[in-house]
Amino acid sequence: MTTLNLFRRLQELLPPERVFTGKVLSVVADDKTAQVQLTGAGVLSVRNPLAMVVGASVFVQGGAITGAAPDLPLLTIEI
Repeated sequence: MTTLNLFRRLQELLPPERVFTGKVLSVVADDKTAQVQLTGAGVLSVRNPLAMVVGASVFVQGGAITGAAPDLPLLTIEI
């Protein structure tokens, strides 16, 4: 008889968490959090386990900074 893990099957149906990019606005060293200005619009308060510094371009996923993002220029094209 096969054992079913219903929670795992539910997780497989859900999409993975989105990855955002942004710049670190401020860092709170006491609780290891940071304010991140997202590319486009919005500010998130996230965990900062990698101790990224103010001004760094970062990837954010699942409420935490997951790595450094390339610091590329933003290009806007009007159609």
